[in-house]
Amino acid sequence: MLGFTAKSLFANGQFHMIIKRTLKSTAIQNAKVGFIGIGNMGSNMCAHLQKKGHELILYDPNTDALKDLLTGGAKSVNSPAEVAKQADRVFTMVPLPTDVLKVYTGPDGIIANAKKDAILIDSSTVDPETSKKIESEASAKGIRFVDAPVTGAVPAARAGTLTFIVGGPKETVDELRELLLCMGKNVIHCGTTGMGSVAKLCNNMMLAISMIGTAETLNMARRLGLDPKLMTDILNISSGRTWVSEGYNPVPGCGASTTPSSNKYDGGFRSTLLTKDLNLAQLISVQSQSPTPMGALASQYYRTLVNNETLADKDFSSVYEFIKGQKN
Repeated sequence: MLGFTAKSLFANGQFHMIIKRTLKSTAIQNAKVGFIGIGNMGSNMCAHLQKKGHELILYDPNTDALKDLLTGGAKSVNSPAEVAKQADRVFTMVPLPTDVLKVYTGPDGIIANAKKDAILIDSSTVDPETSKKIESEASAKGIRFVDAPVTGAVPAARAGTLTFIVGGPKETVDELRELLLCMGKNVIHCGTTGMGSVAKLCNNMMLAISMIGTAETLNMARRLGLDPKLMTDILNISSGRTWVSEGYNPVPGCGASTTPSSNKYDGGFRSTLLTKDLNLAQLISVQSQSPTPMGALASQYYRTLVNNETLADKDFSSVYEFIKGQKN
């Protein structure tokens, strides 16, 4: 006997809270999860959802990307509309704002076909106005939407340690928290719709600046006869340490074996996608009249890099190889 009586359980609404918590957890576990966009990020995120027992309904025009998840029991459908018709929670992770608008809006989009009690979660990196437009159309139909981009890149998606930075109503974010934590370790509520997108673009601008700075530093050390690995060790115990130098080093052999630079710059965050994010960051810097001279230089640098056919679709840390081939 545990010592609880019916009277004590009902006191102060404790029994109601226990039942409510149990029902909520069960509802989350039983929710059908739709995912649209199964690239380097989406495939890893889905793998963690699958490990946690969630039923997955997937769409990606590249059906080869779905093979491992289908083997694990996921279901593939032929359109975003079919995902929306069947799923209780719908995630999107697609490259461009135009792609996001295409999958959400119109008669064949997610909003027109979503269940009334569904929650739509966009984890793409877009400008805040795109997020607000989608939320406006969704709310007009009584459907909830949040912008929930992620940080941590492919290694964090693979490890299940992503950070979700979310814009939308707090109660909706709280309802999604348990589901998001299946794929990540942090869920940060940034405020109203679009604020998750603002935070993501600010983060990615800083990331690009940091990557270029680290690549320039290690290349200069190399040209002057200092081993980049030794220079990395010095940086990582000094004031020059960054997330890039420590966890995503752009020089082959200077970081972990899992980093893209140690794998021919494959399997990471493509430079073409970062360039898109930097262009969006410049757009919102103009809209907000915020001076971003370093951000503008980073954007210009990556726009030049993606004209290099060899590097355009490589991980963004390949900027080191681009710099290595340059001279003053």
